[in-house]
Amino acid sequence: MKVYFAEPASIEFDDAFEYYELQLPGLGKKFFSEVFETIELISQFPQLWSQNSEHTRKAVLRKFPYNLIYSILNDKLYIIAVAHQNRAPEYWINRMLKDE
Repeated sequence: MKVYFAEPASIEFDDAFEYYELQLPGLGKKFFSEVFETIELISQFPQLWSQNSEHTRKAVLRKFPYNLIYSILNDKLYIIAVAHQNRAPEYWINRMLKDE
């Protein structure tokens, strides 16, 4: 399954990676790995995580306080948000996706 990051999600991912890497060298790489392991699981089992809204699901990371908000459309996986769990819920709701 092809994976696309919405631009704001890509920025959130980069920001979180940089934050963790500054806290402890190598921690950002662990965050990176966990995000992509979760994306791989989503690709294999897209219905595994709970529905978050009409068109999205929420995958909870195991070791970091982040959720991946995603949608499946035309056999493509769209990461809509890399959302910190303490951030306002559904702040990402108005993000529009373009089918690439």
